[in-house]
Amino acid sequence: MRRIDLFPPRPQTGRMPRKPAAETSPVAHFEQSLDELESLVEKMELGEMSLEESLAAYERGVGLYRTCQSALEQAELRVRLLSDPEQPDTAEPFAPLPDGQ
Repeated sequence: MRRIDLFPPRPQTGRMPRKPAAETSPVAHFEQSLDELESLVEKMELGEMSLEESLAAYERGVGLYRTCQSALEQAELRVRLLSDPEQPDTAEPFAPLPDGQ
């Protein structure tokens, strides 16, 4: 029996494929990641987790921290690009908060 393709293969365009909708930037999930990180820290501070649970929570927390940090860096870059799209490298970094953070 002969197979008939109803949808022929698409020609190659030389462009990179678009990201699937599920793969969005860390900026889009910053608030969710930060909320989860804060909740995780609160649970760990109670001291009621086993060692294994604490290690797993710590690993998850490090991942969430990195996601949040990446989101903040991307947001800062976007602000710099909006402030001076011709020379984003000449934009001054944001001043630290008064409490040193």
